[in-house]
Amino acid sequence: MAQTKIKASGFDVDVISGTTALAAQPASDDEIVISDGGTLKRLDIKHIQGTPAFEAYLSSSSSQLSDDTDTKVEFNTEIYDTDGTYDNSTNYRFTPAVAGKYYIYGKLSFDDTNIAANTDEHMAKVYKNGSQESVYYKFATGNDNYLVFAEVLDLDGDDYIEIYAKINNSNGGRVVRGASSNQKYTTFGAFRITGV
Repeated sequence: MAQTKIKASGFDVDVISGTTALAAQPASDDEIVISDGGTLKRLDIKHIQGTPAFEAYLSSSSSQLSDDTDTKVEFNTEIYDTDGTYDNSTNYRFTPAVAGKYYIYGKLSFDDTNIAANTDEHMAKVYKNGSQESVYYKFATGNDNYLVFAEVLDLDGDDYIEIYAKINNSNGGRVVRGASSNQKYTTFGAFRITGV
């Protein structure tokens, strides 16, 4: 069989044998070759990976929340951060750096020591660029109350997402519960959705 040389300008498709397996997750700057309308092109693998992506959690419980006040939750411990796009020490915000649709998710755990069941209202608020984008809420049912949130947002590279907690009741005693005994009670994460 005749040998085909690879040149800077390109190569014939029969050069690709597929005999060597990639045994690990591709790096973001690895490339694959695809046919774009019959023209072979290189594609960085990052364009089809669900990154940037991160997840972080609150390591210790917050100070007591003030009634009827939005309080930023400081998710200060990263579980992973593929592209270094989550700030876990200053602003506690996700700035994706890559435009796209992002799945934003998380949960808040409220610890009520002075509960008024079915009247204490707990809220998780998703803020985009410093303004409220959406709110999730439920009434307290016991001392430990979980509130899960999830949504898809269109983000530019320099948009930023933060999570706020809020309570509506003046009884006091509420905090956002931090981690303990390997339990991550309060988390925040996001990843880029590909193919849309």
